Amino acid sequence: QCPHHACISGLVVLGSSGEYPFLAPHERLELVSHVRRTLPRDRLLLAGSGCESTRATIELTGSMAEAGADAALVVTPCYYRGAMSSAALVRHYTEVAEASPIPVVLYSVPANTGLELPLEAVLTLAQHPNIIGIKDSGGDITRLGLIVHKTQQEDFQVLAGSAGFLLASYAVGAAGGICALANVLGAPLCQLEHLCRQGSWQEAHKLQQRLIEPNTAVTRQFGIPGLKKAMDLFGYYGGPCRAPLAPLSPAQVEELRCTFSTNGWL
Repeated sequence: QCPHHACISGLVVLGSSGEYPFLAPHERLELVSHVRRTLPRDRLLLAGSGCESTRATIELTGSMAEAGADAALVVTPCYYRGAMSSAALVRHYTEVAEASPIPVVLYSVPANTGLELPLEAVLTLAQHPNIIGIKDSGGDITRLGLIVHKTQQEDFQVLAGSAGFLLASYAVGAAGGICALANVLGAPLCQLEHLCRQGSWQEAHKLQQRLIEPNTAVTRQFGIPGLKKAMDLFGYYGGPCRAPLAPLSPAQVEELRCTFSTNGWL
């Protein structure tokens, strides 16, 4: 049990690292139901429910609520990204939020979607009573700080979408983070949050610096196969990926192991 486990408010099921696009609708619901049954009641369960169409997103969000999700994490539709203007995205999210029985968290992940949820759209949507926050994985700290600043009057939380800029996010007023790296280094990320909250910035800097390369390894560099392999290396069960994601080569596994060990984690 991590000494700071209280800082883990809950889990995201069916985020980017959950191979969400590769799962059939019935598998998605099965996963959420299963996690709800095993997760302590005082821990939040966020479920990814963003689809390309507004109608499908509304349907899946309703099903996720029935399966036990506390809130829905809704990624930006992106297949027709050229048509995804601020107005189109505001309309999409507003309709989803109006229909959803659970609160909605916006999800901007340009590395995967090629589309950043425009700032003006975020600020408009933050005013909706059923839209309670954003997971922003873009890593633009100026933007994050501005969203925090501009939504102070709203009941709206800004969440860092990656562990590589977690300290910087806390420094500009973010409420927390949703980090793939927490699957492997949950306790150190809790420790980082703890240090930031108590203003121990020097210690926090040292810790953040040791997390940057491992975080890059399990996100941008090796992606989901890297994250799963890292979980295996730490004695968790990462398991195989779904095709077309391919497992790491032996050389890549060595590089991954080296990244964690040179930063003092293995």
